[in-house]
Amino acid sequence: MIKISNKKESTTQKIFLFAEDDWQQEKSDYPNMNHFFNGKTNEVFVKTDASQIQFFLGIGKEPKGYEIQGIASKFSNDYKKNLQALPTSVHSKLGLDATEDFIKGLFLGTYCYPFEKSHPFWQENFELNFENISEEEAQNLALKTEALCNGQFAGMEWLNKPANHKKVAQISEFLKTTAEKYDLDYKVLSREESAKEGLGAFVAVNQGSSQEAAFTILQYKSGKENAKTIGLVGKCVLFDTGGISIKPASNLHYMKSDLGGACAVIGALITASELKLPVNIVAILPITDNAVSEKAYLPSDVVTAYNGKTIEVLNTDAEGRMTLADGLSYLSKNYETDVLIDLATLTGSAVRMFGYTCGAYFSNNENLKGKLEKSADKTNQRLWNLPLWDVWKDDFASDVADFKNISMKPFGDCIVAAKFLEQFIEGHQNWAHLDIAGVAFGDVAYAKDKAATGYGVQLLLDFMENYQ
Repeated sequence: MIKISNKKESTTQKIFLFAEDDWQQEKSDYPNMNHFFNGKTNEVFVKTDASQIQFFLGIGKEPKGYEIQGIASKFSNDYKKNLQALPTSVHSKLGLDATEDFIKGLFLGTYCYPFEKSHPFWQENFELNFENISEEEAQNLALKTEALCNGQFAGMEWLNKPANHKKVAQISEFLKTTAEKYDLDYKVLSREESAKEGLGAFVAVNQGSSQEAAFTILQYKSGKENAKTIGLVGKCVLFDTGGISIKPASNLHYMKSDLGGACAVIGALITASELKLPVNIVAILPITDNAVSEKAYLPSDVVTAYNGKTIEVLNTDAEGRMTLADGLSYLSKNYETDVLIDLATLTGSAVRMFGYTCGAYFSNNENLKGKLEKSADKTNQRLWNLPLWDVWKDDFASDVADFKNISMKPFGDCIVAAKFLEQFIEGHQNWAHLDIAGVAFGDVAYAKDKAATGYGVQLLLDFMENYQ
């Protein structure tokens, strides 16, 4: 449990936060440090004596909230082996919002990899003491931070697990247990049940697998009158070989990360449940892997999706849009939602376009675009809007079906994929598709190789908290 208080007592461990301007005003109180510390961004000076450890942490000039969170996260990641599980005083001139960002970053930075390791800051004796906030504010910040860490860490854990530790049965058991813990409605359809339900695109992807399908629906009900309902669909391909259109061997081990959209949804759902957010959430996770076997679906197959539209399969490695198509149409046909958002590590096209700086997003609603961009900018989980012009439909027109699952042209695949998905939202007027292939899994401070970034959880939470 995270402990935060406003106790004004001496501790053996202290963290001093200094902006550059504040340091210039107060540096005379700390003689012999001027050559070692100036308050610059991410600058750290450690001062020790027989009775106390003092960490001086620079936050630069007029840092934004997400920058403070990043500074705190880097600090706790860099010094988590040195920081002791002891009560720690924090001295700063930060306001309440900036203090919240600092606390979030400090605890998010304690995430450890690989997945079986523990988190050092969660030890029983660790407590943060702030003099500049009230006890009520301290308790509120503790609850919010713990809820965020529980959600984001859960998503990161599932994204980081090796392929043999995240089989369909394993993640399904986790989701069932999570639903019981947070009183969520839980429903799962097997391969046979999915086929009977008409989820033909999803079943086509799963049919080559030795693992059972798990088309999973989770519902969080706030109990608030007139609460808005948020529909979320997260791509949940546990491992993506590419199927018969098999991927090259180089970097194939990274394909354990093809459930980044689902992990963002899982993290946001857990945190929203712990915070008891006054919204309703319907989340769909079409869980499968994309495997190679004698039963795998083939290029040239024609399958019928949940909404009755037929899809000519030209590339079995475009499996994510197949599973999302059924997820979107199932949610749209069976649940009334005020907003519909899908998230997916969908295309290499989005990575080639934006690298690792932002996700590509598409929407049919200008108001929704503005709200998503506001949350993206605030949380530094950036998004950039791309068009959904009808001209792109021509690129996946088929002679033998309603649609092809890819375009044969060597460009614009993230746009083609979004336009394809639009055909399965059943006329929903408030929909957005987030292609997060470049930002969900990448270079991180806590691991030597690429790993989960936690992207999407804070973006979704801020959006839901402020959605009117």
